[in-house]
Amino acid sequence: MTDMTPEPPRVAIRPLARIIRARDTGEDPDVIERANLIRRHDAMRDGLRKRAQGRLFILGLFFVVLYGAVAAKMAQLAMSEPAEPRMAMFESSITSARANIVDRNGRILATNIETQALYAHPHEMVDIPGSAAALAAIFPDLDEDRLRARLSKPGRKFVWLRQTMTPEQVQQVHNIGEPGFLFATRDKRLYPNGREAAHVLGGAQYGDEGVHAAEVIGVAGVEKALNDQLNDPGQVAEPVQLSLDLPIQVASRVVLQRGIDLFNAKGGSAVVMDVDSGEIISLVSLPDFDPNWRPRPLTEGDQADSPLFNRAVLGVYELGSVFKIFTTAQAIDLGLVNASTMIDTRGPLRQGRHRINDFRNYGPELSTHDIIVKSSNIGTARIAQMIGRDRQREFLGELGFLDPTPLEVIEAPTGRPLIPRNWGEIEMMTISFGHGLSTSPVHLSAAYATVLNGGYKVTPTILKQEGTKLGPRVISEQASRVSRDMLRAVVTEGTASMGDVPGYHVGGKTGTADKPKPGGGYHEDKVLGTFAAVFPAHDPQYVVIVTLDEAEMRHGSEPRRTAGWTAVPVTSEMIRRIAPLMGMRPEIAAPTQPAIREARSGQ
Repeated sequence: MTDMTPEPPRVAIRPLARIIRARDTGEDPDVIERANLIRRHDAMRDGLRKRAQGRLFILGLFFVVLYGAVAAKMAQLAMSEPAEPRMAMFESSITSARANIVDRNGRILATNIETQALYAHPHEMVDIPGSAAALAAIFPDLDEDRLRARLSKPGRKFVWLRQTMTPEQVQQVHNIGEPGFLFATRDKRLYPNGREAAHVLGGAQYGDEGVHAAEVIGVAGVEKALNDQLNDPGQVAEPVQLSLDLPIQVASRVVLQRGIDLFNAKGGSAVVMDVDSGEIISLVSLPDFDPNWRPRPLTEGDQADSPLFNRAVLGVYELGSVFKIFTTAQAIDLGLVNASTMIDTRGPLRQGRHRINDFRNYGPELSTHDIIVKSSNIGTARIAQMIGRDRQREFLGELGFLDPTPLEVIEAPTGRPLIPRNWGEIEMMTISFGHGLSTSPVHLSAAYATVLNGGYKVTPTILKQEGTKLGPRVISEQASRVSRDMLRAVVTEGTASMGDVPGYHVGGKTGTADKPKPGGGYHEDKVLGTFAAVFPAHDPQYVVIVTLDEAEMRHGSEPRRTAGWTAVPVTSEMIRRIAPLMGMRPEIAAPTQPAIREARSGQ
């Protein structure tokens, strides 16, 4: 039987003409179809390959442009000025950069070091009680119970623990092994010389704080007065250079401390100043402190008893007979007297209900020269009467005694002189010999420099100066020269006989002032002893002011409290120590009055 099932229709395969020819010649059409499919697939694959190559070229070109832009930006940054990096998010405004402070020869006085802060994530802590106990053992100032309570407070996720730590403490905290204790790197202000120049530098603390950055701000002294300059990112690479000389600062502090110990003083101060520039080469106030661990201010009692109190700047005192040279210098400048003019010294000198006496009876009259050498209150008051109160007040104002000290420490404006409300006749007379007007040792040093440098105004500064910038003339060169002669005679003939230093020709004036009682009146057994010295006296270069608070020499039948027995020998030893450090060679031959001073003054 024949199968009548029809064949399925054949799908036409292109090219049809070739298939028809193949049937006519007896070739297999399937072979031709497969070859045709292969060619079509090859054509499709070539198209896809070209498309992929194009895409890869475009992608490669994109990366070349991208990396080229990155390289260009890196080159731009490398050639640009460095800028202060800023933290992300809420810490973006915090910068810990702070410029160094150096002495006049570049020695570091204040700088920055990298330290570690410690904080905790209580929710990540494994053993809060044990970790609190271990941490309290490392830091005795932490109270274990309070620390445990802080860390255990529900919902708390962040707790500050320490602002700074030593490397040893960091390792001890690591050894606890608590994963919830975390560290943050930050800068800390460091004072490598400890207590040296503490009252000048003042100290610093943290201001705005973040986890990974903390602002360092000044709290006192130069650090606070120049805070904006020290924190300016544009000036952080330039150190602030002070006028202090570190070796002289160290020597002055050592001598002053030994003098305080020897004479059982409550405290003291010492200022060394360049007589022409007003630069303060050394400023010491004792007791002092370590600015690395600045103590807290007193909450009760007299702030003057605190080691933070700067006696040289903040301390305003009646300084006593050191003021007499200003009275005689003004009178000589006005032509009222000369060194040999005889002055009536008979006492007591009465002014209303007040009486003025001398320490001892010096006879009926003394020359102006001897009034300074013997330190006569009556003779000085007589000269003040010749000057008059208006001219006296004007002159003391020109010397800077009526204004706060213009010094670059934040405390200076607070050290305002105490001026009598009524500057009458009796006030004029007592101020002439250092009573009734309270002022600071820095004021006194600037006034002495002005009177002794040829008569040119000196403004004290704690910053190093370039060259000598003379102020306006206050007194004549002649009055200045005569004043130097009289101060030299005080050491060679008068009340400061223990003040001479062989080879350096020291001049100066003593001052012993009774300390006032808080409720009025004066103590009979408490004095402030001051010696205002200059060397070399014939051609002054430096003024040294030393004050000792309640000092007394207890050897002998009765205590000796006058400055000639206390402040003078301390100053003498100080000059003996610091003069060689200043590069000054001792003079062997007796000096003559040079014309150098006039030449220097005319610069």
